[in-house]
Amino acid sequence: MAIDAVLFDFSGTVFRLEDDPSWADVLVGDDGTPFDVAAKAEVLRRMTAPVEQFMTFDPPGQHAWDNRDLDPALHRQAYLEVLRGSGVPEAQAADLYGRLIDPLAWTPYPDTGTVLKALAAQGIPVGVVSNIAFDIRPAFATRGWDTLVGAMTLSYEVGAIKPDARIFQDAIDRLGVDPNRVLMVGDSAEADGGATALGAQFALVEPLPTTARPRALIDALALHGITTG
Repeated sequence: MAIDAVLFDFSGTVFRLEDDPSWADVLVGDDGTPFDVAAKAEVLRRMTAPVEQFMTFDPPGQHAWDNRDLDPALHRQAYLEVLRGSGVPEAQAADLYGRLIDPLAWTPYPDTGTVLKALAAQGIPVGVVSNIAFDIRPAFATRGWDTLVGAMTLSYEVGAIKPDARIFQDAIDRLGVDPNRVLMVGDSAEADGGATALGAQFALVEPLPTTARPRALIDALALHGITTG
């Protein structure tokens, strides 16, 4: 069946929170020892993994974790606790969390712009559907891509978290398309694959570093009959 619209996840799909040389000053333990490469990678993974829980919380902490993508305050509470539990000192945890929620700190995958522009040129509307508790629109706007996204559906704004079908339905309704003719692209079969409950197709991409994944979005669309370059 032909695809009339494409929905994309954000983190690990079209953008990624990458390591940065300046993070060496942030990721330092209580004893002053810098985190090694593996430890830094694990902290970043814990900050951006779509569904995995990395630690045991007390009841208030568990409530914050379970509802982190519905409320900015709970999001901050949950991730500061995760960072502290990962060995990041209090002051550095607050700094690192600030980077997490800064949309301009996120790096687009090499083919993100190519795919968004190609879909727009073909008249195929695009939506972004994200479990997130901060506004990611500036990440697109600063690159001139905001006009290429017809629906920006963020969990904390619509009150639903993937894989709940309601969050996908919101984007589909905004785009005015038949859910059976929609493709959802994301890095989590558990979360993003929830779109299939509405009849949409699903394409999985791996949340690799941006330099290691130059054309996964292009290839995913090609497998569903959409040529983008």
